[in-house]
Amino acid sequence: MPFLSRLVHRFSTVATSTPKIGSISNELYREKDLKRLVDKFKKSSDLERFRTKTGIYKDTVRRLANAKRFKWVEEILEHQKQYKDASKEGFSVRLIALYGQAGMFENAHKVFEEMPERNCKQTILSFNALLGACVNSKKFNMVDGLFSDLPKRLGIEPDRVSYNTVVKAYCEMGSLDSATKLLDEMEKGGVSPDRITFNTLLYAFYMNGRFADAEMTWQRMINKNVTPDIRSYNAKLYGLAIEKKTKEAVELVEEMRKKTIKVDVFSFNAVIKGFVNEGKLEEAKRWYDDIEKSDCAINKGTFTILAPFVCEKGDLEFAFELCKKIFSRRCLVDQELLQLVVDSLVKESKIEEAKELLELSKTNDYCRYNLKLSSEK
Repeated sequence: MPFLSRLVHRFSTVATSTPKIGSISNELYREKDLKRLVDKFKKSSDLERFRTKTGIYKDTVRRLANAKRFKWVEEILEHQKQYKDASKEGFSVRLIALYGQAGMFENAHKVFEEMPERNCKQTILSFNALLGACVNSKKFNMVDGLFSDLPKRLGIEPDRVSYNTVVKAYCEMGSLDSATKLLDEMEKGGVSPDRITFNTLLYAFYMNGRFADAEMTWQRMINKNVTPDIRSYNAKLYGLAIEKKTKEAVELVEEMRKKTIKVDVFSFNAVIKGFVNEGKLEEAKRWYDDIEKSDCAINKGTFTILAPFVCEKGDLEFAFELCKKIFSRRCLVDQELLQLVVDSLVKESKIEEAKELLELSKTNDYCRYNLKLSSEK
């Protein structure tokens, strides 16, 4: 065989014998048996290129955690420690983050503590990953201790990511005053807050009915030359909805458009929520119609806000169309709300419409609901 032919043959043999990562990923995604998924995942981990694919890891951990198969999450992640990658901080950071994603903080903490045994240096990267895992695991009461003690032990200074993570923890705990104090401490330490810092605080203040504090935070954000984005504005819109200041919310949307900030479905949902809170059905429906006119699409939030309200108002034709739209959008919504619409239709003798919703719920490819007619309950 001529040299060139042998070379081509050898190359093609190597290429065809090495599994394509895309094919492996698709096979794992399609695997319905979770035990087989775990076995295939561990076997695929032998491939170095597979171990670089963060998305595959996140998706597999998410599926196992959603099914509450935490032992299998542990099995696939502990399996990774045998590879040479484990001596790199980036790989440990990934394991810590994945355990945090699964809500398994003790395991994440163990990975962090074992890093020196694997000759893996602990820097601000792994420290921030551990803080993030703590918050994602909802171990908020432990964040303070980690933030106070570990930097001294490791000889590092907390950075913006560290502060933002702790601010988020305080906000999740409802300790909004502590979050504000940490913002002060952050600035005194020479660390500038960014949009993430302010948006976290804005959302917490607005959603907890502390409108005045939210407005002061907004002004502080402007004074620091941090430009509000769509998340900032949406937080304010929800705050206005909670305060039943829907007229001001509408004016704010116009301000956003003038500033070329693209209004999204969450913006529309906030205004709709405001009109619902004020009991204004027609205005809520008008803004619902504007969602798709603005190249957006309704989501679970839209349905959650509108479904009980329109049923209460007796607009069952709209409720029926809303359910059909949510099925066509393949949105996963609470079954109780769908059942509420079905029950309301039956109560008003709209049996055919109720039956149609039952049929749609059973044939929906994305998610099937166990809805019943009132007489069958």
